[in-house]
Amino acid sequence: MNSPEPVIDANLAIALDALLAEHSVTRAAARLHTSPAAMSRTLARLRRILQDPLLVRAGQTMVPTPRAQSLRDEAAAVVRSLGALLSPGTGVDPASLRSTFTLQAADLVAAALAPGLLRLAQQEAPGVSFRLRAEELEAGTTLRDGRIDLEIGSIDHVDPETQVEELVSLRMMAAVRPGHPLTERPLTPARLAAAQHVAVSRRGRFTGPLDIALAEQNLHRRVSVVLPSHLAAMTLATRSDIVCLVPAALSGAAPSPLTDDATALGLCLLDIPLALPPLTIGMAWHPRHTADGAHHWLRNAIRRTLRTPGSQTT
Repeated sequence: MNSPEPVIDANLAIALDALLAEHSVTRAAARLHTSPAAMSRTLARLRRILQDPLLVRAGQTMVPTPRAQSLRDEAAAVVRSLGALLSPGTGVDPASLRSTFTLQAADLVAAALAPGLLRLAQQEAPGVSFRLRAEELEAGTTLRDGRIDLEIGSIDHVDPETQVEELVSLRMMAAVRPGHPLTERPLTPARLAAAQHVAVSRRGRFTGPLDIALAEQNLHRRVSVVLPSHLAAMTLATRSDIVCLVPAALSGAAPSPLTDDATALGLCLLDIPLALPPLTIGMAWHPRHTADGAHHWLRNAIRRTLRTPGSQTT
């Protein structure tokens, strides 16, 4: 008949470490915030389990047995391991991370994020790499099944348990090539509506908030082409008289990295003389990652890259 498996008691390992470090029941009890009587009972239990006296009286002090001396370093290592195992996950050292994070975002958001994320990773977490995926129609389920770690963008299709944090609010501006006719005079709703437009939609939609605002003025714009990519739409605007919409920081706010590519392409950004709803960029993740230290670093890196002072740090 097989003997029963020994019961693993982490408290015994902690008590053993304290006793072997202090060579005193009283001092070990004080170290663990317990009574000397309770520590004496624990020492007696350890002696029975290990079949060794561990600490023996030598005059007014107690000295370790050879078995105790051999166990001292091992006991200390076990306690350190237990401490690391039971520490909050957010205490991870970024420099020790060896992770690949999969992010899902529209191309404009991905292009704005990538330089800042790489810079932060090089400075703080050189073992981290990123895989950026295009938006999918079923983005919510990819968080649940673990195909992506984080979704960044306009979050409007999440499962009930998904955690969502708003990062920044932006306004839409009209982007045109230098010398475009719309740059020659103040922009009015009628002049904006009369221009040719490109719409960006991964679902192929021709209309959006701008069309609703124009309709309130009894105006209708002509969308000549729908593209799935913001970067492609901006490139088209540099080579034609097409107007595209570009997100930019709210008036008085710090510049947004989501406008950097439009600026790099040399596009002129014009204020739209209509009341459009702000564009809210957020991030979404599955709650199983909330307390994970690596994911905590990732979320903070996203916040810092998108320049959002005062954001929560969950």
